[in-house]
Amino acid sequence: MFAPPVRIQAEVFARVPEEFMVRDRQSAWAHAQLHGAPAPVFLEGPSFDRDGNLWVVDIPWGRIFRIDPQGSFTLVAQYDGEPNGLKFHPDGRAFIADYRRGIMVMDPVSGKVEPYLERARLECFKGCNDLFFASNGDLYFTDQGQTGLQDPSGRLFRLRTSGQLDCVLAGIPSPNGLVLNLDETAVLLAVTRDNAIWRVPMMSDGTATKVGVYIQMSGGGGPDGIALDRTGGLAVCHVGFGATWIFSPRGEPLYRIDSPEGLYTTNCAYGGPDRKRLHIVESRSGTILTATLPEAGQPMYSHRSAS
Repeated sequence: MFAPPVRIQAEVFARVPEEFMVRDRQSAWAHAQLHGAPAPVFLEGPSFDRDGNLWVVDIPWGRIFRIDPQGSFTLVAQYDGEPNGLKFHPDGRAFIADYRRGIMVMDPVSGKVEPYLERARLECFKGCNDLFFASNGDLYFTDQGQTGLQDPSGRLFRLRTSGQLDCVLAGIPSPNGLVLNLDETAVLLAVTRDNAIWRVPMMSDGTATKVGVYIQMSGGGGPDGIALDRTGGLAVCHVGFGATWIFSPRGEPLYRIDSPEGLYTTNCAYGGPDRKRLHIVESRSGTILTATLPEAGQPMYSHRSAS
């Protein structure tokens, strides 16, 4: 159907130092999610701050790391939670999608982590996974939990700047990473257990309409984290496959970035001075991979001027 994508071998940018590997105990998260396999670290949620530092979370141990441009790790926060996604606000705060505790917020200077939105209409979330800011400050996030084809009850939420919480879409078999398209008329949503990227168009009032499959994938465990480039192309981390795919705005596969470290390529973020360097998390090895691409990443809401 398409020409074969150009293959790129990713390079290792940074590794979690041994001093941060937890090898003497097991976490409840890893017991369930990894079927009891050891999890000395499991990185996720890559996001750049305005100073060019890359931040990642460590789900099973409730940790948040800052990685400087030279690849050095600093433990900034550790709290009683399971952080999964992280995005910055223009005011400098980091918002966290926490699998166990909902939406949290962190002060990156002090490392203090506090609850921001723990429940929806008095009901606990299934397990928040990832989040994304619209250009107007509305926060979109996924509620994944243990949903899948056996229980397609995952949800996509929007928290408006007014404080109003909307369930944009329900009935999703494992909603995961998400971005808005360039004109912000649709959410592009990684639906892991459907092995697909869904397009969720929105009406002017913000309600979803005519939801459909944008990219159908195969193999691996399915799409996980995604990132948009300035042309509207999409980087898709294929967990269990050990690759990150770059699709054109029409959904054509252009590049396949192979991991030299492992198959758990879970999430990615564009960075570097020109935003052309894609940073990819290989979660289980605690490795950050990089690859340089022709197109720059779309600027994030965090890099706009704070009001």
